[in-house]
Amino acid sequence: MRLEEKATVVSTTVAAILVTMKMSIGILSGSVAVLASAIDSFLDLSVSLFNFFALKTSSKAPDENFNYGRSKMEPLAAVIEGTIISLSALFIFYEAMIKFFHKRETTYINESIGVMIISMVITALLVIFLHWVAKKTKNMVIEADALHYKTDLFSNGAILIGLGVMAYTDNNLIDPILGIAIAIYMIYSAYPLIKNGILMLLDAAIDEEDFKEIEAVFENAPNITSYHHLRTRSSASEYFISVHIVFNISISLYDAHKISDKLEMQLETLFEDKTVHTIIHMDPYDDSDINEM
Repeated sequence: MRLEEKATVVSTTVAAILVTMKMSIGILSGSVAVLASAIDSFLDLSVSLFNFFALKTSSKAPDENFNYGRSKMEPLAAVIEGTIISLSALFIFYEAMIKFFHKRETTYINESIGVMIISMVITALLVIFLHWVAKKTKNMVIEADALHYKTDLFSNGAILIGLGVMAYTDNNLIDPILGIAIAIYMIYSAYPLIKNGILMLLDAAIDEEDFKEIEAVFENAPNITSYHHLRTRSSASEYFISVHIVFNISISLYDAHKISDKLEMQLETLFEDKTVHTIIHMDPYDDSDINEM
């Protein structure tokens, strides 16, 4: 089992524990904020299970049906995760608004505080672990999962503060206000997940900084006349690069192929944390005006 897959197993187990704790005390206390956190943890559980499936699927070798593999399962998982976060945020917002206008007393405050403290400690340890895995593997799904649990950490902290205020002031209005704030923060956090995932699914070009480094490789390459039609896209931890390079018409095919191989190796070295797929079309003259695509 890959490290990424082990990370999803850990996050799934943690989410199951948190759901049980928060749901029990959320129903007993009637706290919208705690119940919202329990719902979010339940969604975390569902997402982590899906992420495990996505990582299992994306790691499969190319076959006759998927010649380029299934790496796009990772950005798809990120989009789904971001959408689920947004939908749960809307539900929390709805519940908070109901409690805001139809006031209900919150009970079991001390028990709720205890559950949220334990939840914060467990979530903090999970976030540290997921960040370590994401940094080590450069995996988009794990990065999304780490961000998701990080938002949980902040929301849990806000809930804990709110419960503390209610315990000392008997002001139950703080509960729906916190619920609304958490919902807004969740949507704000989900936006980049959805945006980056969609861009990757639509084969958007790689970021400008990396693109300029690729341009520099071809601009500084010896023994080529020029290059054109440089195109890039990314899919999870993979870079796809295609380019036309122009050689002197008198060069042998053997030498041109040798130079192309060196350029491919140079690009692989440049992005060691990525799997780089380079397609180089060798031209005996500049045909960029003839072949515009």
